Amino acid sequence: MFDAAMIETILLTLELAAVTTVVLLVIGVPLAWWLARSKAWGKEIVAVLVSLPIVLPPTVLGFYLLIAMGPHSPFTALIGRTLPFTFVGLVVGSTLYSLPFVVNPIRNAFEAMGERHWEAAATLRAGPLDAFFNVALPLASPGILTGAILGFAHTMGEFGVVLMIGGSIPGETKVLSIAIFEFVETLEWGKAHVLAGVMLVLSFAVILAMRLIETRFKSDLS
Repeated sequence: MFDAAMIETILLTLELAAVTTVVLLVIGVPLAWWLARSKAWGKEIVAVLVSLPIVLPPTVLGFYLLIAMGPHSPFTALIGRTLPFTFVGLVVGSTLYSLPFVVNPIRNAFEAMGERHWEAAATLRAGPLDAFFNVALPLASPGILTGAILGFAHTMGEFGVVLMIGGSIPGETKVLSIAIFEFVETLEWGKAHVLAGVMLVLSFAVILAMRLIETRFKSDLS
């Protein structure tokens, strides 16, 4: 049912989704907090830039990433290596492409807190960092979990960006969506069915997890 190449592709996809999700949380939580709390005039411009991948065609994003990470870009000169068609390049592209699916739910969770909890922490003489880690993060944990699940799922299912900047290098950049596309192209319907079934099961698990988190959160509030 599964040959070695298919297992390698599944594991690479899961690795990419896991690494990307960790990077997204490291970037997304403080960014969402800033967007939720900042009074800066330009924060909505930043919010629009974060959300742009939702409506931007993946091939457009992939094209600009190819230019930005190509051999003649200042970014490449700065880091001393090219990133297209590497696993690291996939992580960079996946992070940018999935960023709104992580930042927006977490921002909404922070904004839903209101000022009451923050003011209560201040009356107890909690510093900003204490209030953030001991008050804000626990209260926003359902939104953070939702963002993490969405980021993981979105990374697993992406196609256009990974095709543009990663190609199809076995063991390096060949993920599930690319493998399914290639099996369909070569009329290997059986293998395409198997990998599509894997994606279907994983997608179902993601939606189920989100529903359980939402139900648990509502029960905690009631």
